[in-house]
Amino acid sequence: MTSTLRRRPAQRRSVERVERMLDECAHLLDEVGYEALTTKEVARRAEVPIGTFYQFFSDKQGLVRALALRNLDAFLHRVTERLTERIAEADLDHWTDLVDLSIDEFVEMKRTVPGFAVVDFGEVLVAPGGPAIEGTNRMLDEALENNVIVADRLRALTLDLLDAPVGPGLDRALLVAVEAADAVLKLAFRMRPDGDPDLIVECKQLVHRYLANHLP
Repeated sequence: MTSTLRRRPAQRRSVERVERMLDECAHLLDEVGYEALTTKEVARRAEVPIGTFYQFFSDKQGLVRALALRNLDAFLHRVTERLTERIAEADLDHWTDLVDLSIDEFVEMKRTVPGFAVVDFGEVLVAPGGPAIEGTNRMLDEALENNVIVADRLRALTLDLLDAPVGPGLDRALLVAVEAADAVLKLAFRMRPDGDPDLIVECKQLVHRYLANHLP
């Protein structure tokens, strides 16, 4: 995956500065949106010199790309933690539990994580639920669409934790499932700011029925 930083922070102080800039970027996305977001304001609110900003990020897009990657890592960490707990408690009966858990975590992050309603895993939305700003479907990697990367990371998680069998069409099936879930969940958040609960249920059922042809 293409690196999101111009250089990696080596010292603790630098790491903290990068995290503050990402935090302020997330808050500003909620407050003013992507178009009005400026590197100068991010640096001011993070209390770092503008020169320090450009040491780590090439521009506003690079900053948002790093935020999207942090969001994806946070999402996968949350899903992994909950799955591990469920497995330890022998409370994971079927792969559909993984689908439901993943969708629930995504919805919870949409509701509670700063900036996530505008930029979740790369695609930048004009408003929660869409539409997307043109050209932001490859924010995580210039060569791959965002959902291809999300599907690949979920595939690795599925295989590692659930010992799921690898089928010839599994990669394609997971990508289709991610694309379908993404579209329905966008609709859910267009219908209601906190996500329409009936559409969230429909999203789970749609993914269950589709993946039933590819997973045991």
